[in-house]
Amino acid sequence: MKNWGKLGAPTRAILASSVSIATVAGFMMSAPALAQSAASQPLTEEQTAEVEDIVVTGTRVIRDGYTAPIPTTVLGAADIATRAPSNVADFVNILPSLASSVKPTTSIASVGPGTSGINALNLRNLGVNRTLVLLDGQRVGASTLTGWVDINQFPQALIKRVDVVTGGASADWGSDAVAGVVNFVLDRDFKGVKGDVQGGVTTYGDDRNYKASLTAGASFADDRGHILLSGEIAHNDGVRGIGDRKWYKAKKIFFNPAYTATNGQPQLLVRENTGFATVTPGGIITSGPLRGTYFGQGGTPTQFNYGSIVSGNFMQGGDSQYSDFGTTGDLSPRLSRQNAFGRLSFDVTDNVQIFGQLSYGRAHSRVAFSDQFVFGSSTVAAGATSTVSTIVIQPDNAFIPASIRSRVTGPFSLGTTNEDLGPIILTTNRKSVRGMIGASGDFDAVGSNWKWDAYAQRSVSRVYTAARTTITARYNQAIDAVVNPATGAIVCRSTLTNPTNGCVPYNIFGTGVVSDAARNYVLGTAFGRTRLTQNVQALTMRGDPFSTWAGPVSVAFGVEHRKEAVSGSSDALSPARSYFAGNYNASFGSYNVTEGFLEAVIPLAKDASFAKSLDLNAAVRATDYSTSGYVTTWKAGLTYKPIDDITLRVTRSRDIRAPNLSELFQFNQTAGANVTDPSRGNAATTVFSVTSGNPNLKPEKADTFGAGLVVQPSFLPGFAASVDYYNIDIKGAISTVVAQTLVNQCFAGNTPLCAQIQRNAAGVITTVLVQPINLSKQLSRGVDFEASYRRDLANLSSGLSGNLTLRVLATRFIKNYFNNGINRPTDTVGTNSQNGTAAGVSPSLPRWRYLASVGWDGEAAAVQLTARGFSSGKLNTAYIECTTGCPTSTTEQMTIENNRVPGAIYFDAYGSYKLFGDAEVFVAVDNFTNKSPAQVAYGPSIGGTPISVNPALFDVLGRTFRAGFRFKI
Repeated sequence: MKNWGKLGAPTRAILASSVSIATVAGFMMSAPALAQSAASQPLTEEQTAEVEDIVVTGTRVIRDGYTAPIPTTVLGAADIATRAPSNVADFVNILPSLASSVKPTTSIASVGPGTSGINALNLRNLGVNRTLVLLDGQRVGASTLTGWVDINQFPQALIKRVDVVTGGASADWGSDAVAGVVNFVLDRDFKGVKGDVQGGVTTYGDDRNYKASLTAGASFADDRGHILLSGEIAHNDGVRGIGDRKWYKAKKIFFNPAYTATNGQPQLLVRENTGFATVTPGGIITSGPLRGTYFGQGGTPTQFNYGSIVSGNFMQGGDSQYSDFGTTGDLSPRLSRQNAFGRLSFDVTDNVQIFGQLSYGRAHSRVAFSDQFVFGSSTVAAGATSTVSTIVIQPDNAFIPASIRSRVTGPFSLGTTNEDLGPIILTTNRKSVRGMIGASGDFDAVGSNWKWDAYAQRSVSRVYTAARTTITARYNQAIDAVVNPATGAIVCRSTLTNPTNGCVPYNIFGTGVVSDAARNYVLGTAFGRTRLTQNVQALTMRGDPFSTWAGPVSVAFGVEHRKEAVSGSSDALSPARSYFAGNYNASFGSYNVTEGFLEAVIPLAKDASFAKSLDLNAAVRATDYSTSGYVTTWKAGLTYKPIDDITLRVTRSRDIRAPNLSELFQFNQTAGANVTDPSRGNAATTVFSVTSGNPNLKPEKADTFGAGLVVQPSFLPGFAASVDYYNIDIKGAISTVVAQTLVNQCFAGNTPLCAQIQRNAAGVITTVLVQPINLSKQLSRGVDFEASYRRDLANLSSGLSGNLTLRVLATRFIKNYFNNGINRPTDTVGTNSQNGTAAGVSPSLPRWRYLASVGWDGEAAAVQLTARGFSSGKLNTAYIECTTGCPTSTTEQMTIENNRVPGAIYFDAYGSYKLFGDAEVFVAVDNFTNKSPAQVAYGPSIGGTPISVNPALFDVLGRTFRAGFRFKI
């Protein structure tokens, strides 16, 4: 290698290990004769069951009777079946540790990143990007530019187990395993045919859904070969608006217009039955002598009733029902998905198996995002014209109703939701193809049996995102309509000087007045196409090379090389930010990483006077990124059994999360954002929030500590309980300061940030530039509890039959501290607000989340009752709640009249009955009491969505029924 000297020392070390292990791999192919000469004893059924229980994702080492020090919750196929979920993610997401995972109802709060309809997991509420998702212990290509993995695209009919590792595991599995790992384990050896079909609907008759799957597996060539095929289709209708649900109360937060720094009143008010004072479906004049004139059906002018309170854009009472658009956006997207999976394996010798695997996944979603609203302004500067954030109507506009034309003395501002255009329609298609070839086997060497596996995979994900929205320049030209003095026809003003520009005049006054031609002229489709590729080559070996006084030392080691790349394209207008929403830009870039790891389990004591067993688990991983260089991760843990009934475990680890393709290479992705401008009296405006990547980012570093206790009393067979404490300290966390924060900090005197804010000639903010940086510190701390009990009732009484199963899981979140070096540090534990639920990391983190179930299963039937819920919390832990005698409110600690958000508990039920053999029917009801979600206020100080609910915590769909049939032959 003539360029060997040009490589960095870390890379050379990793590659040297690769060469050494590759040499051993070459020996493996010649080892069968040696391996076959050693007689092997088959495992008993009991031993096989034991091995199946312990080969979980908390460690790469395979060793009988060993329990890894990292807590791992194992969900088997039977657990999944008793929920009968329409998507396996719906089941996994109810675990308390998976707080605020992204699901379809929370994936639709943004038009930007192509995440609509996605199911992405978020452990510890540290963010989707800090939870590593594996499929059969192998990395999966990203489904979005942000690096999220869509569970929708997994072969769900083949999932036999889900391992949820709640602890740092980067030394074992690599980047992203900061909060933990979720590994979906497939039944690759399935033989026979199985299938299921099910359908469901909410109690409101919407979100109708169905799912059907068929799986077949068979052996050939005297059981040396095996073929496996599986396919699944599923569809959810979604929910348009909020359907027939009655819980919506239009709850908002707004600034108290009576507040002063010394009068003892709260600065923020929380009120129901609110609306917007500066927009209506058919438009409202917001400046000049005609302020308060709004236009209804057919353009009829009417005087608007502003109600009892008006503050900025918000108001309470009066005609608020005409000016609130909280129910325009869909509650849940329409989602269709199809999956196909095939695997072919063959034992070329008794000790070597080769395989090929191919999977395909497709998800299509469609959602009405929001109205295409533009807030009106209270003032209009001389010579002002319409922009993306402000509509200015000139006094000679041809569509001004005749009944008020004589009172128009000059230009005025108008706010509208553009009801005649309909909402922004967001369409997302995600397609993924993943191919893999590999081999595995075992051989005897240095007095031990070694297991090895090697594979190479390539995955390609294609994401298409489109937003049907207005073209800003066309819209502004079309609403500026005048009478052509030459013909008397109404035309666009721009047409007078450019007769061939094709502009179609648009009547902005009222509803039911816009022509089809005008609608088609101003609307366009912003779209972006993204292609994500991942190439992986990996080799792993496991064995017991020698023994100590306490037993064999088990090791696992391996190497991996991975390359990630992104490319794309967009429509011609998006790069110039020509649309009201969307404005997608293509991103280009790639990076590669080479890694080598070593893990060992070293027994320190066995059947001693002070210990039944004491084991040390240690791992180290050396990683070299082409973008950021070398980094080392490690783990050290102890598992101690003083007696058979008790296990103590403790771990300490250094983990990392490397920046993803979006954070590194995203090119000027534009989205609309609503901000209040303190330099203009907290005036609200719609701006472009432009996000770009930062190629200079470094991996985040996390220090994790965990300690736990497991009890399995011999006097109570079938019972097990555990309690585990965790502390995760992240330094150099990658974060993006949102548009509102940049505006607030600029106003507060952080002058360098002002350069990221662009204003027009009138001083109105038009664009805010944001970029991810390694500036944040994040600390997460809590305690997990888990207990289970399973008992054959016949052992209690001869008159009873079947098995009773009890299970309780709970997490007590102690701290979720965040400090980006700009804002006041915050601890969001106890916060139940809806702010930020689209970003993959939400401040919605109640102090308690819990799940409890009781079930019975017999020979022919099974039933289960589940309770799931969370504790009450606050809108914002930094708020000071008061109604009188309030202290002076500050930007970082505002006073508010009501800071409370209730908790919730939901009850689910399941039942099944065997018809014959392995064929059964089942029914499931989620939220069978039809508990409505609490209204969670949103506003200029806290963000969120106009629907005033937190779908990351609360069940927003209501009572849901599912029923189906499944079989296995």
